[in-house]
Amino acid sequence: MNLTALDLNLLIALDALLREASVSRAALRIGLSQPATSHALQRLRDLFGDPLLVRTGARMELTPRALALRAPLAQALEQVRGLFLSDAFDATRSDRQFRLMMPDLAVELLMPPLMAKVAQAAPNIRIDVVPWRGSAIFHADFARTIDMVISIGNAFKGFHRQLLYTDSDALAIRRGHPIGAKLKRRDVFLQARHVAVILRGQSADLIDMWLETKGIERRIALVVPGYIEALNVAARTDLVAFVPRRLIAALAKPLSLVTVSPPLDPGVDEQYMFYPTRAQLDPGSIWLRKLMLETARELDRGKRSVV
Repeated sequence: MNLTALDLNLLIALDALLREASVSRAALRIGLSQPATSHALQRLRDLFGDPLLVRTGARMELTPRALALRAPLAQALEQVRGLFLSDAFDATRSDRQFRLMMPDLAVELLMPPLMAKVAQAAPNIRIDVVPWRGSAIFHADFARTIDMVISIGNAFKGFHRQLLYTDSDALAIRRGHPIGAKLKRRDVFLQARHVAVILRGQSADLIDMWLETKGIERRIALVVPGYIEALNVAARTDLVAFVPRRLIAALAKPLSLVTVSPPLDPGVDEQYMFYPTRAQLDPGSIWLRKLMLETARELDRGKRSVV
Protein backbone atom coordinates (compact mmCIF):
# COMPACT_ATOMS: atom_id res chain seq x y z
CA MET A 1 0.00 0.00 0.00
CA ASN A 2 1.22 3.51 -0.84
CA LEU A 3 1.06 5.32 2.53
CA THR A 4 1.45 8.73 0.91
CA ALA A 5 -1.99 8.25 -0.60
CA LEU A 6 -3.59 7.29 2.74
CA ASP A 7 -5.92 9.84 4.32
CA LEU A 8 -5.73 9.78 8.14
CA ASN A 9 -9.41 10.73 8.24
CA LEU A 10 -10.17 7.34 6.69
CA LEU A 11 -8.63 5.63 9.71
CA ILE A 12 -10.77 7.76 12.03
CA ALA A 13 -13.83 6.77 10.01
CA LEU A 14 -12.74 3.13 10.13
CA ASP A 15 -12.36 3.29 13.90
CA ALA A 16 -15.90 4.66 14.24
CA LEU A 17 -17.32 2.04 11.88
CA LEU A 18 -15.62 -0.80 13.73
CA ARG A 19 -16.86 0.50 17.08
CA GLU A 20 -20.45 1.14 16.02
CA ALA A 21 -20.96 -1.54 13.33
CA SER A 22 -23.36 0.98 11.81
CA VAL A 23 -22.86 3.65 9.16
CA SER A 24 -25.42 6.01 10.69
CA ARG A 25 -24.05 5.74 14.23
CA ALA A 26 -20.48 6.03 12.99
CA ALA A 27 -21.47 9.21 11.13
CA LEU A 28 -22.85 10.71 14.34
CA ARG A 29 -19.73 9.68 16.26
CA ILE A 30 -17.32 11.51 13.95
CA GLY A 31 -19.59 14.36 12.87
CA LEU A 32 -19.91 13.45 9.19
CA SER A 33 -23.02 13.05 7.07
CA GLN A 34 -24.24 9.54 6.41
CA PRO A 35 -23.43 9.74 2.66
CA ALA A 36 -19.89 10.90 3.45
CA THR A 37 -19.45 8.02 5.89
CA SER A 38 -20.82 5.55 3.34
CA HIS A 39 -18.32 6.90 0.81
CA ALA A 40 -15.52 6.46 3.35
CA LEU A 41 -16.61 2.88 3.94
CA GLN A 42 -16.46 2.16 0.22
CA ARG A 43 -12.95 3.60 -0.01
CA LEU A 44 -11.90 1.48 2.97
CA ARG A 45 -13.35 -1.62 1.37
CA ASP A 46 -11.27 -0.91 -1.73
CA LEU A 47 -8.13 -0.34 0.34
CA PHE A 48 -8.47 -3.51 2.41
CA GLY A 49 -10.02 -5.69 -0.27
CA ASP A 50 -12.64 -6.71 2.27
CA PRO A 51 -16.31 -5.65 2.80
CA LEU A 52 -15.56 -4.91 6.52
CA LEU A 53 -19.28 -4.50 7.31
CA VAL A 54 -21.88 -6.90 5.96
CA ARG A 55 -25.63 -6.88 6.41
CA THR A 56 -27.14 -9.80 8.31
CA GLY A 57 -30.89 -9.39 8.43
CA ALA A 58 -31.64 -5.97 9.91
CA ARG A 59 -28.14 -5.61 11.36
CA MET A 60 -24.65 -4.90 10.11
CA GLU A 61 -21.88 -7.20 11.31
CA LEU A 62 -18.10 -6.95 11.20
CA THR A 63 -16.22 -9.36 8.99
CA PRO A 64 -13.37 -11.41 10.53
CA ARG A 65 -10.90 -9.00 8.90
CA ALA A 66 -12.66 -6.03 10.50
CA LEU A 67 -12.68 -7.71 13.91
CA ALA A 68 -8.94 -8.32 13.62
CA LEU A 69 -8.37 -4.63 12.84
CA ARG A 70 -10.12 -3.22 15.93
CA ALA A 71 -7.37 -3.54 18.54
CA PRO A 72 -4.32 -2.59 16.40
CA LEU A 73 -6.20 0.34 14.85
CA ALA A 74 -7.23 1.68 18.27
CA GLN A 75 -3.65 1.39 19.49
CA ALA A 76 -2.27 3.10 16.39
CA LEU A 77 -4.69 6.04 16.69
CA GLU A 78 -3.85 6.39 20.39
CA GLN A 79 -0.18 6.64 19.51
CA VAL A 80 -0.89 9.24 16.83
CA ARG A 81 -2.93 11.31 19.30
CA GLY A 82 -0.02 11.05 21.74
CA LEU A 83 2.19 12.89 19.25
CA PHE A 84 0.10 15.99 19.79
CA LEU A 85 -0.10 15.91 23.59
CA SER A 86 1.33 19.01 25.17
CA ASP A 87 4.43 18.49 27.30
CA ALA A 88 2.92 20.75 29.93
CA PHE A 89 -0.16 20.26 32.06
CA ASP A 90 -1.53 23.35 33.76
CA ALA A 91 -3.93 22.01 36.37
CA THR A 92 -5.25 25.47 37.21
CA ARG A 93 -6.44 26.01 33.63
CA SER A 94 -7.22 22.47 32.48
CA ASP A 95 -10.79 21.31 31.90
CA ARG A 96 -9.72 17.72 31.28
CA GLN A 97 -11.95 14.79 32.21
CA PHE A 98 -10.54 11.69 33.88
CA ARG A 99 -12.39 8.38 34.07
CA LEU A 100 -11.70 6.09 37.03
CA MET A 101 -13.02 2.64 37.91
CA MET A 102 -13.14 1.53 41.55
CA PRO A 103 -15.36 -0.27 44.07
CA ASP A 104 -17.53 1.68 46.51
CA LEU A 105 -14.94 1.04 49.22
CA ALA A 106 -12.34 3.10 47.36
CA VAL A 107 -14.86 5.79 46.45
CA GLU A 108 -15.76 6.29 50.12
CA LEU A 109 -12.16 6.37 51.35
CA LEU A 110 -10.38 8.22 48.55
CA MET A 111 -12.71 10.45 46.60
CA PRO A 112 -13.81 13.00 49.24
CA PRO A 113 -10.23 13.98 50.21
CA LEU A 114 -9.07 13.70 46.60
CA MET A 115 -11.83 16.01 45.36
CA ALA A 116 -10.94 18.55 48.06
CA LYS A 117 -7.45 18.66 46.57
CA VAL A 118 -8.79 18.83 43.01
CA ALA A 119 -11.15 21.70 43.89
CA GLN A 120 -8.22 23.69 45.21
CA ALA A 121 -5.62 22.87 42.56
CA ALA A 122 -7.73 22.29 39.44
CA PRO A 123 -11.27 23.67 39.78
CA ASN A 124 -12.25 22.90 36.17
CA ILE A 125 -11.13 19.26 36.20
CA ARG A 126 -13.91 16.66 36.05
CA ILE A 127 -13.58 13.12 37.37
CA ASP A 128 -16.05 10.41 36.36
CA VAL A 129 -16.13 7.29 38.54
CA VAL A 130 -17.26 4.09 36.85
CA PRO A 131 -18.69 1.42 39.17
CA TRP A 132 -16.53 -1.64 39.68
CA ARG A 133 -17.41 -4.31 37.10
CA GLY A 134 -14.71 -6.90 37.61
CA SER A 135 -11.59 -7.63 35.57
CA ALA A 136 -13.58 -9.47 32.86
CA ILE A 137 -14.84 -6.12 31.53
CA PHE A 138 -11.30 -5.11 30.62
CA HIS A 139 -11.39 -5.78 26.91
CA ALA A 140 -9.31 -3.44 24.75
CA ASP A 141 -12.11 -1.00 23.88
CA PHE A 142 -13.17 -0.49 27.49
CA ALA A 143 -9.62 -0.22 28.81
CA ARG A 144 -8.90 2.65 26.40
CA THR A 145 -11.59 4.74 28.10
CA ILE A 146 -10.13 4.35 31.61
CA ASP A 147 -7.46 6.62 33.10
CA MET A 148 -7.09 4.82 36.42
CA VAL A 149 -8.29 1.73 38.28
CA ILE A 150 -8.27 1.23 42.03
CA SER A 151 -8.37 -2.44 42.97
CA ILE A 152 -6.76 -5.24 44.92
CA GLY A 153 -3.80 -6.96 43.31
CA ASN A 154 -5.39 -8.06 40.05
CA ALA A 155 -3.44 -7.67 36.82
CA PHE A 156 -4.90 -5.55 34.03
CA LYS A 157 -3.34 -5.93 30.59
CA GLY A 158 -1.77 -2.70 29.39
CA PHE A 159 -1.78 -1.12 32.86
CA HIS A 160 1.01 -0.45 35.35
CA ARG A 161 0.46 -1.17 39.05
CA GLN A 162 1.48 0.90 42.07
CA LEU A 163 0.68 0.18 45.73
CA LEU A 164 -1.67 2.78 47.23
CA TYR A 165 -2.22 1.61 50.81
CA THR A 166 -2.56 -1.48 52.96
CA ASP A 167 -5.44 -2.46 55.18
CA SER A 168 -6.78 -5.36 57.23
CA ASP A 169 -10.23 -6.83 57.76
CA ALA A 170 -12.37 -6.61 60.86
CA LEU A 171 -15.93 -7.11 62.04
CA ALA A 172 -18.37 -4.19 61.97
CA ILE A 173 -21.40 -4.26 64.26
CA ARG A 174 -23.89 -1.69 65.47
CA ARG A 175 -23.19 0.03 68.77
CA GLY A 176 -25.04 -1.87 71.46
CA HIS A 177 -24.95 -5.19 69.59
CA PRO A 178 -26.12 -7.98 71.94
CA ILE A 179 -23.00 -10.15 71.52
CA GLY A 180 -20.47 -7.36 70.92
CA ALA A 181 -16.94 -8.25 71.94
CA LYS A 182 -17.89 -11.93 72.26
CA LEU A 183 -17.45 -12.09 68.47
CA LYS A 184 -13.73 -12.36 69.15
CA ARG A 185 -14.46 -15.97 70.11
CA ARG A 186 -14.43 -18.34 67.18
CA ASP A 187 -17.58 -20.23 68.21
CA VAL A 188 -19.57 -17.00 68.62
CA PHE A 189 -18.23 -15.69 65.31
CA LEU A 190 -19.37 -18.82 63.46
CA GLN A 191 -22.81 -18.80 65.08
CA ALA A 192 -23.45 -15.12 64.28
CA ARG A 193 -25.48 -14.11 61.21
CA HIS A 194 -23.31 -12.36 58.62
CA VAL A 195 -23.85 -10.01 55.68
CA ALA A 196 -21.52 -10.94 52.79
CA VAL A 197 -20.26 -8.69 50.00
CA ILE A 198 -20.05 -10.14 46.49
CA LEU A 199 -18.85 -7.48 44.07
CA ARG A 200 -19.75 -7.58 40.41
CA GLY A 201 -17.47 -9.98 38.60
CA GLN A 202 -16.83 -12.12 41.70
CA SER A 203 -18.32 -15.50 42.53
CA ALA A 204 -18.11 -15.15 46.31
CA ASP A 205 -17.12 -12.78 49.11
CA LEU A 206 -13.31 -12.61 49.30
CA ILE A 207 -13.54 -13.37 53.01
CA ASP A 208 -15.45 -16.57 52.31
CA MET A 209 -12.91 -17.58 49.66
CA TRP A 210 -10.21 -17.23 52.31
CA LEU A 211 -12.24 -19.05 54.98
CA GLU A 212 -12.80 -21.92 52.56
CA THR A 213 -9.05 -22.48 52.34
CA LYS A 214 -9.13 -23.00 56.12
CA GLY A 215 -12.04 -25.41 55.92
CA ILE A 216 -14.32 -22.89 57.66
CA GLU A 217 -17.77 -21.70 56.67
CA ARG A 218 -19.55 -18.80 58.34
CA ARG A 219 -23.30 -18.32 58.53
CA ILE A 220 -24.42 -16.01 55.68
CA ALA A 221 -27.84 -14.42 56.20
CA LEU A 222 -27.63 -11.73 53.50
CA VAL A 223 -25.56 -10.99 50.38
CA VAL A 224 -25.17 -7.43 49.05
CA PRO A 225 -23.17 -6.08 46.08
CA GLY A 226 -21.21 -3.40 47.95
CA TYR A 227 -19.31 -2.70 51.18
CA ILE A 228 -21.23 0.44 52.07
CA GLU A 229 -24.52 -1.43 51.75
CA ALA A 230 -23.14 -4.09 54.08
CA LEU A 231 -22.23 -1.50 56.69
CA ASN A 232 -25.60 0.23 56.42
CA VAL A 233 -27.33 -3.11 57.03
CA ALA A 234 -25.02 -3.92 59.95
CA ALA A 235 -25.76 -0.50 61.47
CA ARG A 236 -29.51 -1.21 61.61
CA THR A 237 -29.61 -4.94 62.36
CA ASP A 238 -27.73 -7.54 64.38
CA LEU A 239 -25.94 -8.81 61.27
CA VAL A 240 -22.14 -8.79 61.26
CA ALA A 241 -20.08 -7.35 58.39
CA PHE A 242 -16.52 -8.65 57.85
CA VAL A 243 -14.99 -5.77 55.85
CA PRO A 244 -11.85 -3.60 55.62
CA ARG A 245 -11.02 -1.72 58.81
CA ARG A 246 -10.41 1.64 57.15
CA LEU A 247 -13.95 1.69 55.79
CA ILE A 248 -15.42 0.87 59.20
CA ALA A 249 -13.37 3.69 60.71
CA ALA A 250 -14.56 6.14 58.06
CA LEU A 251 -18.25 5.36 58.69
CA ALA A 252 -18.14 4.44 62.39
CA LYS A 253 -19.40 7.81 63.63
CA PRO A 254 -22.21 8.52 61.14
CA LEU A 255 -23.47 4.93 61.25
CA SER A 256 -22.74 4.34 64.95
CA LEU A 257 -20.59 1.31 64.23
CA VAL A 258 -18.03 -0.48 66.36
CA THR A 259 -15.02 -2.43 65.12
CA VAL A 260 -14.35 -5.87 66.59
CA SER A 261 -11.13 -7.76 65.94
CA PRO A 262 -12.05 -11.12 64.36
CA PRO A 263 -10.98 -14.49 65.80
CA LEU A 264 -9.44 -15.31 62.40
CA ASP A 265 -7.01 -12.95 60.68
CA PRO A 266 -7.06 -12.90 56.85
CA GLY A 267 -3.86 -10.86 56.81
CA VAL A 268 -2.99 -7.66 54.99
CA ASP A 269 -5.10 -6.26 52.15
CA GLU A 270 -3.20 -4.38 49.45
CA GLN A 271 -5.04 -1.77 47.42
CA TYR A 272 -3.38 -0.75 44.16
CA MET A 273 -3.58 2.07 41.66
CA PHE A 274 -3.45 0.94 38.02
CA TYR A 275 -2.79 3.36 35.18
CA PRO A 276 -2.43 2.78 31.41
CA THR A 277 1.00 2.14 29.98
CA ARG A 278 0.10 4.57 27.19
CA ALA A 279 -0.30 7.35 29.82
CA GLN A 280 2.89 6.65 31.74
CA LEU A 281 4.53 9.88 30.55
CA ASP A 282 1.34 11.92 30.13
CA PRO A 283 1.67 15.03 32.37
CA GLY A 284 -2.03 15.01 33.24
CA SER A 285 -1.94 11.38 34.29
CA ILE A 286 1.22 11.98 36.31
CA TRP A 287 -0.51 14.88 38.10
CA LEU A 288 -3.56 12.76 38.99
CA ARG A 289 -1.45 9.80 40.13
CA LYS A 290 0.59 12.03 42.41
CA LEU A 291 -2.58 13.47 43.93
CA MET A 292 -4.03 9.98 44.45
CA LEU A 293 -0.84 8.76 46.15
CA GLU A 294 -0.85 11.78 48.47
CA THR A 295 -4.48 11.09 49.34
CA ALA A 296 -3.77 7.44 50.11
CA ARG A 297 -0.85 8.32 52.38
CA GLU A 298 -3.14 10.55 54.43
CA LEU A 299 -5.58 7.72 55.26
CA ASP A 300 -3.60 6.74 58.35
CA ARG A 301 -4.72 9.94 60.06
CA GLY A 302 -8.20 8.48 60.61
CA LYS A 303 -9.23 7.24 64.05
CA ARG A 304 -10.73 3.83 64.81
CA SER A 305 -13.18 2.61 67.42
CA VAL A 306 -12.11 -0.93 68.31
CA VAL A 307 -13.61 -3.41 70.79
